[in-house]
Amino acid sequence: MGKYRKRGGGYLCRMWQQVRTLFLKEFQLELRNRYALNGILLYVVSTVFVCYLSFKQVVSAPVWNALFWVIMLFAALNAVGRSFIQESRGRMLYFYTVIGPQAFVLAKMLYNALLMAVIGVLAYMIYVWWVGDMVQDHTLFVIALVLGSTGFASILTLMSAIAAKTENNLSLMAILSFPVQLPFLLTLIKLSKNAVDGLDWSISYPLIGVLLLLEVIIITLSLLLFPYLWRD
Repeated sequence: MGKYRKRGGGYLCRMWQQVRTLFLKEFQLELRNRYALNGILLYVVSTVFVCYLSFKQVVSAPVWNALFWVIMLFAALNAVGRSFIQESRGRMLYFYTVIGPQAFVLAKMLYNALLMAVIGVLAYMIYVWWVGDMVQDHTLFVIALVLGSTGFASILTLMSAIAAKTENNLSLMAILSFPVQLPFLLTLIKLSKNAVDGLDWSISYPLIGVLLLLEVIIITLSLLLFPYLWRD
């Protein structure tokens, strides 16, 4: 029994080391290719500015809330969609020989979640600057932002891995992710709307539980399905 525990602990330790190495690799590549991140930030700034020009009068809280998450969704499609597209066939073959599939997809998800969190904070600051701040419970809104960033990253990372096997990868990723993104996005909008209205936290606990459950399901499916894509 102790031998199996030792083997399991060694496997998890090796996988964590691989995840950490790949995460740092993604971070270093992002620093070298800053034009990609700058392009996403330019998209967010320009979209918020267009919203500012369109709504020069004060907008209602539901419109403010829904519009913010629509901006975040399309920013996620641009940011996370290139996770596997930018990986060359030779580099993927090299990764296949030195690391495991679970470590690879987990590192991608963690990095994309961090990237989306940074984009979300910047988008919120720009959005508040031009459109105004309607959030009454900022703590709950931050929780919604973290859950949204993690959910967008996990869903779109898996769909990007599937779509990378085809030629029309960006279009296919958007189509594949839509049935999964829709219930997640609607629940996320409801949770952040509670933060905007400043409602009691007891109303938001079931929504937080649903979002966490969806993310656990997506991450589990990614760990189970990605090895089959890995071998292709």
